[in-house]
Amino acid sequence: MTTDELTKSLEAFTHFTRAEWAQLNDGHSAPLTEKERKNLEGIYETISEAEVNDVYMPLSELLYKRMVHNVRLHDDLNRFLKRERKRVPFVIGIAGSVAVGKSTTARLIQALASRWPGSPKVELVTTDGFLYPNEVLEERGLMKRKGFPESYDIRSLLTFLTDLKAGTPIVKAPMYSHLTYNIEKDHIQTLIEPDVVIVEGINVLQVNRKGKRMPHVFVSDFFDFSIYVDAEEKDILSWYIERFQLLRNTAFQKPESYFHRYRDLTDEEAVAMAESIWHTINGVNLEKNIKPTRLRADLILTKGAHHRVEQVQLRK
Repeated sequence: MTTDELTKSLEAFTHFTRAEWAQLNDGHSAPLTEKERKNLEGIYETISEAEVNDVYMPLSELLYKRMVHNVRLHDDLNRFLKRERKRVPFVIGIAGSVAVGKSTTARLIQALASRWPGSPKVELVTTDGFLYPNEVLEERGLMKRKGFPESYDIRSLLTFLTDLKAGTPIVKAPMYSHLTYNIEKDHIQTLIEPDVVIVEGINVLQVNRKGKRMPHVFVSDFFDFSIYVDAEEKDILSWYIERFQLLRNTAFQKPESYFHRYRDLTDEEAVAMAESIWHTINGVNLEKNIKPTRLRADLILTKGAHHRVEQVQLRK
């Protein structure tokens, strides 16, 4: 996309500075406590009181209004159609690069949505669980393409979302271990009549690959609202390196860790390894498959240094 095309596409969004967005927090909802924020933090990302109050409280209120609108529309249509169709979950999609902090965003939204009026049941599902098992990826020569579109079982993901939106009472999703870097065969996430479902993953706004025999339906077709967490690549790379170094001293030390072989790297070697992985895998995936989906989102959260959201763009 050229600069002119990007500029024109962004005209479809209303732009808010952080200060402008923060003014939308009416203060009616109770903020998260320090303990609650600490429980939601990632391994290398802190959550400040200001970040919750300025960014996520207004976002939570917007999402609540959208959900209420959906409920009213559903009820109106039932009256018009003279049918008692079952109400289905309000589904929120969250996309963005590896290491950009979308998992933290998802956890924050889950925590705040759980406090909406009526205390809805809010579930969080990551699309990592829909990656093919390592055995399949090895067989297909795709281990170094993990996270790319072809490494996901898209049919299973679409089946999960179809069941969810069909009002199936019990829906199950596979789970993924970042320690073993593989699908957890003995663990399944079970969703029982949730009110809100957050689907988080790098691939949730991507379209199907051309030339493949895939259904003409996209994961995002099942979303009621979608969010893209954005940042400059240089900042994301910096966060990725920081995370890699922290994991080297923690999770990588465990014998069952897939990355146990990196446990004894020096600081310099760890940085070099993280940069190599980024430039050959994650950075390539970001440029080719993830970043181009940004303009398909309903809302874009743009972060600056230190994971601080500096701008919000909302589709008109």
